[in-house]
Amino acid sequence: MSESSSISRVALKKITPDVSAAMGSLHAAAVSAAQDAKLEPELLELVRIRASQINGCAFCLDMHTRDARGQGETEQRLHTLAAWRETPLFTERERAALALTEAVTLVHDGRVPDAVYAEAAEVFDENQIAALVWAATVINAYNRIAIATRMVPKS
Repeated sequence: MSESSSISRVALKKITPDVSAAMGSLHAAAVSAAQDAKLEPELLELVRIRASQINGCAFCLDMHTRDARGQGETEQRLHTLAAWRETPLFTERERAALALTEAVTLVHDGRVPDAVYAEAAEVFDENQIAALVWAATVINAYNRIAIATRMVPKS
């Protein structure tokens, strides 16, 4: 549900530049860990998009769907990502990453179930799982920042 507001929101980068820089460093470290773990950039975009769908972050959805398209992602897969369990369009690795992402994003719904973690452990090594958890954690933080400050997608 969207809520219109004329209240000006805080510019976090301006008011708290050190914290904003630290968030940028965390993002860079998570990206580096994913690269070191040999996770596919396309997979990471699916993780970012799925978390942003769950959180309802228009700004991040716009950014990461554009990034995914730039990496060759298809419109069909982007349109069906919210229903990934219902379509054969996603690989076993992608399904495991998406399930883990959903569990991390919806941690309040019952934590990260052992079955979800075990599914991920079947197709990812420990470094890759760590990188996926960091990727999901970082995008969830960015979603909250964008939503709280009412960041809008580019026109």
